[in-house]
Amino acid sequence: MLKSEGTEHIVGDSNGWELFTNYTNWTQGREFHVGDVLGNFSNSLFNYKSDQHNVMQVNSTAYTDCGLDNYTTLFTKGNDSIILSEVGKLWFICGVDDHCVNGQKLSINVAP
Repeated sequence: MLKSEGTEHIVGDSNGWELFTNYTNWTQGREFHVGDVLGNFSNSLFNYKSDQHNVMQVNSTAYTDCGLDNYTTLFTKGNDSIILSEVGKLWFICGVDDHCVNGQKLSINVAP
């Protein structure tokens, strides 16, 4: 089982990972650090209906362009948690249909 001593962040709060949510606004006032968890094991990072969405961890170009071919990790369970393990920028998009183009994407900066 994965363990973390950091802060747990539920992406989108009660809205979860959904279309037409402003994730830039969601990140405002939040700090992300190595050891934090995007979600936890009972209330996960990305809460979504697995038959309607997914989560793709991508690079900056794929984030900007909503490119679906350059993902590093694909999450499809609907209740995914990610322990932030390194400093730097992380980018996530939904790879279903035009969801990313319609704003279903998240960029965070992880500090030490």
